[in-house]
This record gives sequence, C-alpha cells and structure tokens, in this order.
Amino acid sequence: MEIKNFEGLKGHTLTKVETTINEMVFTLEDGVKYMLCHYPDCGESVTIEDICGELDDLVGVPILIAEEVSGGQGVVPEGFEYPTSGPGSFTWTFYKLATIKGYVTVRWFGESNGYYSETVDWMKKEG
Repeated sequence: MEIKNFEGLKGHTLTKVETTINEMVFTLEDGVKYMLCHYPDCGESVTIEDICGELDDLVGVPILIAEEVSGGQGVVPEGFEYPTSGPGSFTWTFYKLATIKGYVTVRWFGESNGYYSETVDWMKKEG
C-alpha cells in the first residue's frame, strides 16, 4: 500500500531515517523508502534548518504522530525572527514525528524571489 502523504507514516514502523541538508529518507519495515526533499528549479532554496530530537527514537516502533505544519510570508513561528531585507518570499515547514521512544521535529526553510516553489515534496524513492 502506497503512502500518499507524510501523515500516512502514522502507524508504520521505520527501520532507518537518513538526512542530508535537502533530503530525508524514511525506510519502512518492508524496505520501501519514502522521502521529503526539494529539487531546486532556479531561484529558490529549500533546506533542513534544524532537527530537534533524536532520529533514532523513530526507528523500530510504530509512528504515533506524523504531522506537517507550514506557513509563509508574514507568518513567522513564535521565537523566530526573519530579516525584513530577505528574499521576496519564504515558507517554513515543520514535520513532527513521535513514537513511544521520543518526539522529533524537523524544520525546513524555503526562500525565493516569489516565483518559485518553496515547498517540501513527499515521494516514494525509487531504486
């Protein structure tokens, strides 16, 4: 059964979670891999800014919470500051995951001149 969106991870058990600055790969018990990523087009940047919690807490037990929360221009998360001289547009996205072992929040940040996508994509990883 294909997982159509990030929230679909709820109830599944992961065997591995791998990250780079612009990609997270989730390996499920059956070996199928899904990823959060962004492939830049031209004038944008979308990267992982912060990971709060231990990724190992997500492995070996079912995911109890899998939630995406995002906002854009004019909406800045409490406790964060954004310079007024920054790019024309920005989008932040938090991915929240929890198991009985712990809670992890991954903060992504996208910025552009306003003409390009700043979102994070969810997809099945082939190969």
